[in-house]
Amino acid sequence: MTSVTVDPGRCTAYGICVGIHPDVFSIPAGSPVAVVTRDVLTDDDLEDVQEAIRACPAQALTLVED
Repeated sequence: MTSVTVDPGRCTAYGICVGIHPDVFSIPAGSPVAVVTRDVLTDDDLEDVQEAIRACPAQALTLVED
């Protein structure tokens, strides 16, 4: 199982991750950080999630393999 986490201590809600994969990341109204909207990633999600991880200026995203 593969998932992604957002470190709330690092995230500053730039929203780049949301722009890259809005089906996995969201910034709820009034939230100071992005959130993951899906607990488990599909194989189709991985390429875009990896791109979001590379693009995050705060380096707040981590891919987790269980």
